Amino acid sequence: MVQFQSSSQPQLGDFLSDRQCPNCSSHVLSIFYEVRDVPVHSCLMMSSREEALNFPCEDVVLGFCNSCGFITNIEFDPHWSAYAPNSEDQQSFSPTFNKFARNLVQKLLKKYNLQGKNILEIGCSKGDFLLLLCELGNNYGVGIDPSVVPGRVESEAASRVKFIQDYYGEHHAEYVGDFICCRHTLEHIQPTAEFISTVRKSIGDRLVPFFLEIPDNTRVLKDLAFEDIYYEHCSYFSPGALARLFRACGFEVVDLYRDYGEQYLFIEALPTNIPDSKIHLYGHLTGVRQPQNPCPLEETVAEVAQDVRHFVSNIEAKLNYWKQYLEIAQSKQEKVVVWGSGSKCVAFLTTLDTADKIQYVVDINPHRHGRFIPGVGKQIMSPQFLQEYQPDRVIVMNSIYRDEIKQMLDEMNLSPEVIAL
Repeated sequence: MVQFQSSSQPQLGDFLSDRQCPNCSSHVLSIFYEVRDVPVHSCLMMSSREEALNFPCEDVVLGFCNSCGFITNIEFDPHWSAYAPNSEDQQSFSPTFNKFARNLVQKLLKKYNLQGKNILEIGCSKGDFLLLLCELGNNYGVGIDPSVVPGRVESEAASRVKFIQDYYGEHHAEYVGDFICCRHTLEHIQPTAEFISTVRKSIGDRLVPFFLEIPDNTRVLKDLAFEDIYYEHCSYFSPGALARLFRACGFEVVDLYRDYGEQYLFIEALPTNIPDSKIHLYGHLTGVRQPQNPCPLEETVAEVAQDVRHFVSNIEAKLNYWKQYLEIAQSKQEKVVVWGSGSKCVAFLTTLDTADKIQYVVDINPHRHGRFIPGVGKQIMSPQFLQEYQPDRVIVMNSIYRDEIKQMLDEMNLSPEVIAL
């Protein structure tokens, strides 16, 4: 259930003096959005409906840092951050996503001359991206993630990649090679400055590029994307907040950009304070280095605050629209399904508190089929189930997949209304 600010709650600029920003250590956090009783994990697969409905729930209370522009869930408890092999967030079953990932890999291989090199991926999930980097560049890799399942992804590069089921720490510094990548991991970590500093310490005095990818919070705020706010995402970055963090932790920002329908934010960085005697060893990076000037994409903290105010002023209307949409469909006895059973689905249904108005959830990931969604209790079905069910409406959790999904529905001779968030 969503709760909005009342006059008794802090407004932007009224600081919570007892709360410290985990990104910059200041005491200028102010609450602007709350969602109560949401599942502490969205991607852990439950084996029964009862288990799913009894899944632990906690609160999301977003605080905005008026010093660095960072946003965090001040009620986040790392006790629940127990990622394991039954965490299922693999996206590589989508042709749309695979095309994006392949293009990104080819770009990084070319830009950083990654041929026959040693690559470390922090938070590698099931290993798709790392294996592709090693396959297309004839590289060697180490992937570290508590949810990794060695052997899940088939690749000709599998023999050149080592997977470690663990959380990354300084004790993994021995695996830092020629390139570090970290995709969709930082948003799950609340002590963000500590984490980026740990990576910097692991690099030492080597000129090792660091590539990081996260959701872009500017889009979340401007588009009122409440489905992208859930418990595991305890940290939210705009471009400027991310760049400021990297510089504060000893990195030089090489590039800062968005992609994937403007949903993802990317940063490429090199460590600073490298001894001159060692820089000459990395001639292939000479053309990559740039001065420590703000990137064109960076915004000020004041501009982030403006986006937060926009979100606060308009989010209630967005939530009411979707509640009415589902209520109208139910009153007409229409069959409504959600396509996409991941975190967006969990946030969509729990924030609106309308899981009873959705009959089924479908997903293309076969490792999710037959399992149950935490906190929601819906069983996840394969797309082929829809041929029997004949839905009237399909709600797509991510608009970037709309055309792909529409094509699959057409191939099954189905013509429901398809609407994307």
